[in-house]
Amino acid sequence: MNVLFDNIVNARDLGGMVGAGGKTVQPHRLLRTAHLHDASQTDLRRLHEEYKLAKIFDFRSFGEADALPDQEVEGAEHHLLPTIDLSAEKLTEQPIPQEAFLDLEKHIVNYSFFPEVQKMAARMYPSLIRSEFSQLQYATFLRLIVEAPEDGGILWHCFQGKDRTGWGAAYILFALGVDREAIIADFDLSNNAYRNLVNKLNADIDARGGGEAEKEVILAFMGVSTPNFIRTLDLIDREYGGMMNYLHEQLLLTHDDIQILRHRFLQ
Repeated sequence: MNVLFDNIVNARDLGGMVGAGGKTVQPHRLLRTAHLHDASQTDLRRLHEEYKLAKIFDFRSFGEADALPDQEVEGAEHHLLPTIDLSAEKLTEQPIPQEAFLDLEKHIVNYSFFPEVQKMAARMYPSLIRSEFSQLQYATFLRLIVEAPEDGGILWHCFQGKDRTGWGAAYILFALGVDREAIIADFDLSNNAYRNLVNKLNADIDARGGGEAEKEVILAFMGVSTPNFIRTLDLIDREYGGMMNYLHEQLLLTHDDIQILRHRFLQ
């Protein structure tokens, strides 16, 4: 369910999604958003009073968080858990310099014409789920939720609240027994939040004589590539024996942990 804030974009309350045993996710308990740097005082008050936030998880890099630090929400404990291993990416000579990510909208059309960036866009999700660094960060995210007090809301975000945040949502929703197609639909909703931006950048691609390969880069970095998300879910099935096994073996969730999450967040 989309939630409208003054200055927090791409915000969704996962309440109402159907999980294990036909139970639904409780509203005001699990909230995914973009960053909180621009949150208004009204936004911050709502997060405290309506959502009663207990924990906020920030999946951005240290550089992103330093450039646009989250505003504090009263009563909420903040955890910075960068889910991308930038040191490993530097070793692979990543084609987009890190400083460009701080204003990607300005640079992405130019970079979309680079063949190495097109390949980077295609492997973005597979790299995330295969990375032991990323697995450890998401495992910590889930562990801290399991160990959190029973009451209080949980919010997690990255910069735009779509890719890194979307995978965090997927892991929680699979643990809660939500149907795969519903999880895919939730992931895809980020394209609604950024459709105007993607269309504007695609118009620039057209003006420069670009085509589908360049537009796939725009979608991957400024929206979400739902087909790539689906392919990566299929990859998890092939390489890890399914998402539930991935949750157990890579993200270290036990059967008891999953029962705790379902007891806490389903009604």
